[in-house]
Amino acid sequence: MKRLTILGSTGSIGRNALDIISRHRDQFRVVVLTAGSNIDLLEKQIKSFSPKVVSVADEVAASELQKRIGGHHTPHILSGAHGVAEAASYGDSDFVLSAIVGAAGLVPTITAIRSKKTIGLANKEALVMAGKVMTGEAKKHGVRILPVDSEHSAVLQCIERHRESDVRRIILTASGGPFAGKSFNELNNVTPEDALKHPNWSMGKKITIDSATLMNKGLEVIEAHYLFGIEPERIDVLIHPQSIVHSIVEFNDRSCIAQLSLPDMKGPIAYALSYPERLDDVLQGLDLDKIESLTFKKPDHECFPCLSYAYMALKADSTMPSVFNAANEVAVNAFLKGMLRFTEIPLVIRKTMDQHVVSSRTGIDEVIEADRWAREKAEEVINSLKS
Repeated sequence: MKRLTILGSTGSIGRNALDIISRHRDQFRVVVLTAGSNIDLLEKQIKSFSPKVVSVADEVAASELQKRIGGHHTPHILSGAHGVAEAASYGDSDFVLSAIVGAAGLVPTITAIRSKKTIGLANKEALVMAGKVMTGEAKKHGVRILPVDSEHSAVLQCIERHRESDVRRIILTASGGPFAGKSFNELNNVTPEDALKHPNWSMGKKITIDSATLMNKGLEVIEAHYLFGIEPERIDVLIHPQSIVHSIVEFNDRSCIAQLSLPDMKGPIAYALSYPERLDDVLQGLDLDKIESLTFKKPDHECFPCLSYAYMALKADSTMPSVFNAANEVAVNAFLKGMLRFTEIPLVIRKTMDQHVVSSRTGIDEVIEADRWAREKAEEVINSLKS
């Protein structure tokens, strides 16, 4: 039986993972859950899965949780940044699903790697920020990082049992979000409510906005570079509105293998949880005869420049990907609060990147410092746009 740690159990990925686990209790045992401040849902998850260790955002949340659950089967409750890091390294766990959104997931994921846990990586920002550090630590400790993004899970499934030297390029697909085909002027006045209406996927707010700006695909380009050791010029992106083909791998002989399924995050989550095996009936079956067409086109880099900025960040290397990611997190938060226009999100990112001098070192300390600097600088840029 595989013993699991779920970092970010109350988020979209965490909830889907626990739904899968609940239907396969003979194969999985949840030993650790971590969450932020959604105590109501976490309380239900604790009662359902009886973890040994739980971590929450702060001491206030921990105290409230302790009052609610009580009894002889109360898990050990931790709190704060140190608590989630301790939970990530808990000894009685084989597999850590890293599903904390944003930069907050970096340190717990690194801690889990150093504790020699297999990683199911749903937190793409951690790999974007510190790709060299994470992959280096994984190699050092003999740890496998299994992607939970639908696109990278698809790539893994396509290249399994093929030689790396046989791969010519990777093609990541993007739905295009709710604004595919829109002009810049049309994008200028969209609201957060508009941007959160993704046509195909049900996801958290931050990743849904990233999908609308194509930032999510930019993050995935960087992620693919580190996960599969593929140079940026061999990673392409195509807009595929139907979200049926999740990625395509082209081999040296120009033949291609693609992974297809209906758009549902349970598929890649289940594949990572059960790897190298597959669980039965995770997804609804794909009826190709009922799908009228599968279409593909190149992305519009002018209206959606975040994708281009991802390639720029990779070319600059060092601490620039961390700056790229942090500026986006700040800009998305400001947009959701109504403090920024949709079209100003990439502007904040570019202005922040332009002012960054990359570090000559790329250790975890430099990555975290670049993240801190970028957040302050992005706030300055936002304030200048409002004045």
